[in-house]
This record gives sequence, structure tokens and C-alpha cells, in this order.
Amino acid sequence: MNTPDYSPTTQQRLIGDLRLVIENAEELLKNTDHYTGMVYQNARAKLATALNAANEELARFEEDQLNRMMEATRAANELHHDDSGEARILRAFYH
Repeated sequence: MNTPDYSPTTQQRLIGDLRLVIENAEELLKNTDHYTGMVYQNARAKLATALNAANEELARFEEDQLNRMMEATRAANELHHDDSGEARILRAFYH
């Protein structure tokens, strides 16, 4: 059984892919607003609903990613005893 790859690179790629899908869906909605048939309007409504869900999921992914980055930074600061902003900046340049 394959385990999902949750590496930061993979997560960043997935977030980028989701952003692209959202942008394309928004463009599709914008460019099809002149279609007035019931089939088109139903399809557009379903796409709009899915787009809202995707935007919410993207926001959650980005918030989770930011929280992981902040936790990693906090842990590194504790590990290296960086008690000041200056110490953190200097360590960033030395490593």
C-alpha cells in the first residue's frame, strides 16, 4: 500500500495546483455568464459551489502550512537558543 507523500514540496505543489484549478474555474464562470440555458446555469451553479469549497479548502491548506512553518521556526529557535530577533537572523546567515 502506498503512503501519501506529505513532504513540504508536495504540499506546496498541491496548493499551487489547487490555485490553478480555482483560477481556471473562475475564468470559466466569468466567460460563460452569457449562456442562459437551464443546463448551462445548472452547470455554472454546481461549478460555483465547487469553487467555493475549493477556496475554503485552499485557505485551510495555507493556514495549516503557515502554522507548520511557525512551529518549525519556534522549534528551531528553542533548539539553537535564539532568544532575540538578532540571534535568529544571524543564525539564518550562518547556516
